[in-house]
Amino acid sequence: QVQLVESGGGLVQAGGSLRLSCAASGRTFSLYAMGWFRQAPGKERELVTTISWNSITSDVDDVKGRFTISRDNTQNTVYLNMNSLKPEDTAVYYCAAGTRIYQRGPYSSADFGVWGQGTQVTVSS
Repeated sequence: QVQLVESGGGLVQAGGSLRLSCAASGRTFSLYAMGWFRQAPGKERELVTTISWNSITSDVDDVKGRFTISRDNTQNTVYLNMNSLKPEDTAVYYCAAGTRIYQRGPYSSADFGVWGQGTQVTVSS
């Protein structure tokens, strides 16, 4: 059974940076797409950024140029570097793993079937 464990969340001032990590275990990490989602209070969970098994990335418009997803297959870890953070980025951030090997994008929420427990990111103004 695959498991995902996020870390790196916290409180940061607007304009600051954070780096989230997601450590995976339980299956061959490198064969699956990975994604970061977030859920703000009172809102539905939304897709933020994805990275395919062969490291092709895709970001939603709201985070383009500010957030970067990357993966280290030797460490079974996916990262989310977040720069120029805004108060509206405040949310619980979730790491997710794809459901099929060698899955190509573009991806939707339905393409991800394993989730981490989430890590809180709070951006103060």
